[in-house]
Amino acid sequence: MVYAIVKAGGRQEKVSVGDVIVVDRLDANPGDEVTFQPVMIGDGDKVTINAAELAEKAVKAEVIEDTKGPKISIIKYKNKTGYRKRIGHRQKLTSVKITAIA
Repeated sequence: MVYAIVKAGGRQEKVSVGDVIVVDRLDANPGDEVTFQPVMIGDGDKVTINAAELAEKAVKAEVIEDTKGPKISIIKYKNKTGYRKRIGHRQKLTSVKITAIA
């Protein structure tokens, strides 16, 4: 089974063909094809980490949809001063399906 470690959105993900991963928002529409640069490729008992060999390889994926992450509540409070502050955040994400490792 062929797998690859790709860097996407500041994180590294282990992927193989057919996997659906969630990465930070990409500037692409659903149905578009995006390419990730692999950091490592594993093929059975052979592992490729040489930068010269990896420069020729690419991991191709298809954008499925744009989503949002879970709501995160940030609450700041200081005792005895009456200071309270409430902020919320939802990270913008993109779901992609891995189509090829070549």
